[in-house]
Amino acid sequence: MTNRVSWTTYPHPDGLLHYQELLEGTDWASLATPYGTGESLPAALTRLLDPDPAVRTAAVKDVSNEVDHQNTIYEATVPVALYFAAILNHPATEVGELGHEADVPSRHPTRELLLNWLGGTAHDADDERVAMGKCHFGVGFLEACPDTRAFRNLRPAIYFAVQPFLGHGNAKVRHEALVAAIPLTEDPRLTTHRAELVEHARYLLATSTNRYHRDRALDALNAWGHDTGDLENANDIACRELQARLADLDYWSANNGTGGGTEDPPF
Repeated sequence: MTNRVSWTTYPHPDGLLHYQELLEGTDWASLATPYGTGESLPAALTRLLDPDPAVRTAAVKDVSNEVDHQNTIYEATVPVALYFAAILNHPATEVGELGHEADVPSRHPTRELLLNWLGGTAHDADDERVAMGKCHFGVGFLEACPDTRAFRNLRPAIYFAVQPFLGHGNAKVRHEALVAAIPLTEDPRLTTHRAELVEHARYLLATSTNRYHRDRALDALNAWGHDTGDLENANDIACRELQARLADLDYWSANNGTGGGTEDPPF
């Protein structure tokens, strides 16, 4: 009989079980998703290693559709994240179709998609989201959200699976790995690893035009006390100024007529 994995007492906080052990040792049908249980997940997860890259791409979408809803961490999210992390180094997830070089563009970049999902999920469980939860639901927010807490507890295991791809030969993989790694290093056990991310972030800002990636890199460097003045381009500055104006407008809207400020909106 296969031993069932418990996400509250996961035995490898700094490392991962083999992906097959995760797949077979998880009682998927007992795990909640936004739409029921995860009983259909094993079949979709298995297709992530299919020889056909189009099948793999569709499988990433199928799994995401099953567990993603309103930026919330569900019971099934945690083992899915661990499985995604565990197959990152599998040959079937390499960028490009099997047999192609790593820098050949592909319509089905499986590894890039896996890293993108891991980064988005880590962002959904980051300190800012927890602070927002505490603001709206009280200081016991994390205690009332065991699935978010379980994901956060396993950030080292996920980080050390992502880390090798910070130096990958394909720029898109490197950048997705960096964006995934940034929120993971909020874990107190990982803060010393931020130093290795700084140069990766600077390189991304010197070479990438991806708006989301640039925002994440700039936010991280600023939060870590680095001067980003020489790294911003005109578009970065325009976006930052727009965000500041929108924040001012939100503040005015929240306070106008409620005893707060009554000046005209800061257009």
